[in-house]
Amino acid sequence: MNEFELIRHFFTRQSLQRADVIVGIGDDAAVLEVAADQQLVTSTDTLNAGIHFPLDTEASAIGHKCLAVNLSDLAAMGATPAWFTLNLSLPQVDLVWIDAFCHGMFALAGAYGVQLVGGDTTRGPLAITVTVHGLVPRGQALLRRGAHVGDLVYVTGQLGDAGLGLLQHVGTLQLPEAEGAQVLRRLHLPTPRVREGQALRGMASACIDVSDGLAADMGHVLAASGVGARLDLACIPLSPTYRRCLPQLGWEGALTHGDDYELCFTLPVAQQGALQQVAARFSCGFTRIGEIEAQPGLRMMDETGKEFHARAAGYDHFRVSE
Repeated sequence: MNEFELIRHFFTRQSLQRADVIVGIGDDAAVLEVAADQQLVTSTDTLNAGIHFPLDTEASAIGHKCLAVNLSDLAAMGATPAWFTLNLSLPQVDLVWIDAFCHGMFALAGAYGVQLVGGDTTRGPLAITVTVHGLVPRGQALLRRGAHVGDLVYVTGQLGDAGLGLLQHVGTLQLPEAEGAQVLRRLHLPTPRVREGQALRGMASACIDVSDGLAADMGHVLAASGVGARLDLACIPLSPTYRRCLPQLGWEGALTHGDDYELCFTLPVAQQGALQQVAARFSCGFTRIGEIEAQPGLRMMDETGKEFHARAAGYDHFRVSE
């Protein structure tokens, strides 16, 4: 099967066909319709085998994750997903692998109403680049730079389970079967908080998705906003599995391991009532974990009032190993 047969067989078969896709797969470029009252939001991520996912990860999970991490970026902007492109580098044409990869990717795409409109396939080491496009009402995108002194800091969901999943996958951590399956799902099949991000428009003052670890990603918000923050470790939402492992693993996994793809956002105090009403619509939960302060920097305090210093701020592709 050559490149063009592969594209026709696997990538044009998606069931979702959006009305705003004028020209999709099969031409030199896509033609897409953007409504006059909307702004286009775009993000891209590359996933490399052995770095962003273990080499033995199931193909369907890779297909899911390569789109999910991009949808998470749109969630942090409060955008509604619309279209995406896929650049896929393959060491060889493995029809069974590609079929499973497409199954995972298109299942997630259908759940969020986002259509594949183009891309490229090439031969090389396994790597996937997805570029996703979303829409947001004009002037309503959530940004990193809006946090103000006195705002409250919140996160969705629970942190740290993806880090446990990686430890479980490589054999460093041995969990009971049910718990192991749960944390592996958090690692391989993250849930982008798209609808939660949309609900935060007009309430949150700043927002980011937790991809590289809470400490690192919160640091980006503080730098962009020109403020500092105090976080209370006792308030960090953890699963029962992570809380049981806390004496053994400490806080590092929940604060620095990344791959959680939850939202971290700041909220003016006056918006607390509105957030409580919104939170009732979502099962993931919205947890207050700290407050924005004038003093620059991020301070993470334990239950005794002592400042906790993480060994690393978060994931960094180019960190030099010591």
